[in-house]
Amino acid sequence: MSGARLAERLPFSPSITGATAVRVLQQISRDKGSTALLLGIPCMLMVLLKLMFHDAEATFERVGPQVFGIFPVIVMYLVASVSTLRERTTGTAERLLTMPVRRLDIVLGYSLAFTFLALLQAVLSTLLSIGPLGLDIKGPAYLLMVIAMLGALLGLALGLLVSAFARNEFQAVQFLPAGVLPQFLVCGMFVPREEMHSALSAVARVMPMTYAVQAAGEAAAHTGITGVFIRDALLILGCVILVLVASATTLKR
Repeated sequence: MSGARLAERLPFSPSITGATAVRVLQQISRDKGSTALLLGIPCMLMVLLKLMFHDAEATFERVGPQVFGIFPVIVMYLVASVSTLRERTTGTAERLLTMPVRRLDIVLGYSLAFTFLALLQAVLSTLLSIGPLGLDIKGPAYLLMVIAMLGALLGLALGLLVSAFARNEFQAVQFLPAGVLPQFLVCGMFVPREEMHSALSAVARVMPMTYAVQAAGEAAAHTGITGVFIRDALLILGCVILVLVASATTLKR
């Protein structure tokens, strides 16, 4: 089968998806605030965490890896929801949809662009944590990068979905306490799930951030890749795909 015929059979256009990703990256690069938020805030938060527990090294060793499943979700949610909503309110998304562009092209273009940014974010925060900050983990450092990337993609997917229901940027931020902060509270970082009330424990089991925190803990506590880590990573990836599909259905011509 030729390349042209294969492209026609795909549910999206690789060229349009790539062009969308490049446009999003160019737009974010011109917004210095968004760039600083994406790349700098996770590193700053890790430094703050280190300073908070400078006299409690054991606590930092326990909490440090777990936040790799939390901070990227929150940061990427904020940037993705505001950026996407800005395109909706300015009419950019509507103009794109009047062209021969499929909804999946737009969603995958955004996902590709933010995946690249998530990779940079994960590399910077991981190198800072295991280097100057002295975070000691038993497993390979790239596992923390994987969790950070998955967390960022989860935040991206949630941000794209929420932008369809918010009328302005302020409303997009208001969705944060409803959609992300409850996951933060019951993810198991503060209280082990087995010690929670049965209702909260049941809620935690269906929250993807729970598995991001658990997978990060697995990477820190074991020298290799465990079955629990693989299971949790696949669960997060599955949630990302489901939310991205839901996001694509909110784009209407």
